[in-house]
Order: sequence, then C-alpha cells, then structure tokens
Amino acid sequence: MLHVDLDQFVAAVEVLRRPELAGLPVIVGGRGDPTERAVVSTASYEARAFGVGSGMPLRVAARKVPDAVFLPVDADAYLAASEVVMATLRAQPGAVVQVLGWDEAFVGTQTGDPEAYARQLQAAVLDRTQLHCSVGIGDTLIRAKNATDLGKPAGVFQLTADNWLEVMGARPTRDLWGIGAKISGRLATLGISTVAELAAADPQELAGQFGPKMGPWYSQLGRGEGASVVDDTPWVARGHSRETTFQTDLTDADQVRDAVRGLAAAVLEGVAADGRPVVGLTLKVRYAPFTTKTHAKKMPETSDRGEILARALDLAGAIDPGRPIRLLGLRADMTMPDDARTGHTPTRSGW
Repeated sequence: MLHVDLDQFVAAVEVLRRPELAGLPVIVGGRGDPTERAVVSTASYEARAFGVGSGMPLRVAARKVPDAVFLPVDADAYLAASEVVMATLRAQPGAVVQVLGWDEAFVGTQTGDPEAYARQLQAAVLDRTQLHCSVGIGDTLIRAKNATDLGKPAGVFQLTADNWLEVMGARPTRDLWGIGAKISGRLATLGISTVAELAAADPQELAGQFGPKMGPWYSQLGRGEGASVVDDTPWVARGHSRETTFQTDLTDADQVRDAVRGLAAAVLEGVAADGRPVVGLTLKVRYAPFTTKTHAKKMPETSDRGEILARALDLAGAIDPGRPIRLLGLRADMTMPDDARTGHTPTRSGW
C-alpha cells in the first residue's frame, strides 16, 4: 500500500499559474485579503518556515510574514488539478486508487519493489502536472499514511511492522494519523505520551477511558495496525455543509435568521443533487471572540425544503440572544445508499 500526498498542493497550483511566485512565501485563504476574517488554506514551504500553517487566521499569518503573497481560494482550479493527478495514479500498472481528498490518495498494487513503484508514481504525476508528491509505503494504511510525513517533501519512506516502533516509538502520540491535540492530551494524563507507550497500553484500560470502540482503536493506532486493503469504492457524502465567517459580528436576531436561511439554501443545493432525504441537522455557532457551540437535531426522513428550513430556524432559536456571532455553519445529514437494505439510520456527523 502506498499513500500519495501532493506537496503544498494548493500553493503549488497557484505557483504553476503564476511562475513569478516561485520561491516566495505564498499564503492562500479566504478572498486573499489578510485584513478580513478568514483562515489559511495552504501556505508554501517558504511561508511555513515563518510558522504559518493551515487553519491559522490570515491576520496572524500577515503578522508573521508581512511580505507574503496572499491569494484567494480557487476551488475549481484545485479540483481540476486534482482530477488530473488521480487519473494519472489510476493509469499506473495494477493501481487501485482510493481518493482521500484533493491532494491525497491511497494506491494499492502488487509489486516486488514498492520503492521503485513509488518513484514511478512520482515521476508520472510530475510529468503530467508539474506537481511534486511524497509517497509513504506501508503494510497497513495507517503505516503508509504516517510514512508520507517522513518522506516530505518529494520523497519516499517506508514503514512496516519491522521498523514501526524503531522509527515511530519515541514520537509523540499526536504524530499519529487519527490522533489530534485533544486526544493526545487525554492520553498524556494517563501517562501515555509516546507512540511506544500507546502501543504497549492495555486496550481494555483505554476502552474504559475512551469507550469500547475508540479505546482499542487508539491502541491499534499505536501499533500501526489496521486495514490493509485499498478500497476504490466511490466515496459517498454522508451530508452537506456550508459555513460563513462574517466580517462584522451579527448581533440582531433577524440578521441571524437571514444568515441561516442563506446557509440552508446553499446546503439544500447539494442535498438535491444527491437525491437523498435529510435525517438530521447541525448548526454551528462561533461567538466572538472564538467560542464555538453546536446544536443538533435528528429528524424524520424528508426532502421537503420548507420542513428542513423550518428545522434549521428552530435550531437557530438556541442561539444566545444578543451575543455577537462571527461564524455560522449548517450541516444536513442524509440517508446513505445502503440504508434501505440495512434499515440503519446514520448517526449525526458534525464538523
């Protein structure tokens, strides 16, 4: 199994369109205006050297790199480039491709020389798109995914059961795919700070802390174990979401309701295109300066736009009156294609 990750993808696409930006600190986010409320989508390596990272407010990024080139997000351009990359991967001998996003995918194949195959992938992508990628090789998807970070930029790295703990054991748990700052912090309170310590932890004890499913799964992550098959089944969205950051805080109830109506209209475009009923809504509210709350409600299956809008406005009734709001988001969860056969109703999925 190989994990292919395009290096600084969004920034690299922009540099291809504007060659004069090569070697400069490039920051892509929002409408490209660092005075507005928006966050960094991607920063070039030159900008990252100053501590700029994805998700950082553009205003903070501008303070770190005053001379950076700020560009607006152009999703259509990135999608078009991504489609060429994925088509290139699928064209490789024996490749089974599982797309994870614009800039990454798993590739499964039968080969006696996985490193040579990885180099072949890199060369093919570079030839077709002029974009560089890093490739991780592993005997599980988790190991392949983690290996990619060790190969960046534009390199190849291999992690298997034989060298997993040797390479990863001393690293902090937050370096693992699937463990963020919050979970790593909780693990640390249990005396588990490194990958090796997590690998040695008792799965049942972790189950007592994180639940019967997640506890053993975190233990599995520590050992690098898990799925070892690349699945090219087309991904199906469980839901559609939209969110808006307001340049001026909303404080008026009518403004809030108008904003929710606009979000609902945008979300319902995606729902209608999928043709599956809605079974739940989640409203995300970010109060000034930066406190986020979510309000969720399951609902009987429906495709009625009026009913869905009414439920969304009901959720808006839970917003603290008069409290300044800097962001609103709405997500609609839908039935999945196999629900009719299994009788299963999907659980709510948030941001």
